[in-house]
Amino acid sequence: MGNDYYLTNEHRVLADGSSGASGEVFGYDGITWQYYERYLLPVMHTETNLADYGDGQASVDWLWKQWASVPRVRNDGIPIVGFTWYSLIHQIDWDTALREDNGRVNPLGLYDLDRQITPVGRAYQQLIADWATVLPTQSVCLTVPVVRPHEYKEAWAVRRREAAATFRRRRNASVAPTEDFGPLR
Repeated sequence: MGNDYYLTNEHRVLADGSSGASGEVFGYDGITWQYYERYLLPVMHTETNLADYGDGQASVDWLWKQWASVPRVRNDGIPIVGFTWYSLIHQIDWDTALREDNGRVNPLGLYDLDRQITPVGRAYQQLIADWATVLPTQSVCLTVPVVRPHEYKEAWAVRRREAAATFRRRRNASVAPTEDFGPLR
């Protein structure tokens, strides 16, 4: 099951019946727990972004905040199968849900419309690089050997660590040096 999470997901209903975006109240992890408890299905953080009309730092901060929710809910017991930033490139007229043809560029993408990487695109690359050895690409779910301290010596935990170490050794042995093709290598 996929669930999106944006700054505008949560709303506050006022006494007069009007409502508006409230920002984060429960946050992705709180909302995801509600979905998981209802449906008992693996979850994917399928979509998130933040329009950044400044220097890009707000989008970078939002990316890291949303990513931090993924291992948190996984460590708490929800099977997480992925994480996606939407979209690959900036959108046009996304701010009006494409209802109006304004030609307005909405800076949401990992790349701009000239195919230049954005600050959040670089941060996403770094996130992948930082987590590449922790989250094997062959895994069905982001279930890595996460073991709570009191479980560290249990047989199942030892087996998981050994299996992960074997996987990393085999993967690293099979990776041949490649030519550098730039940031999307």
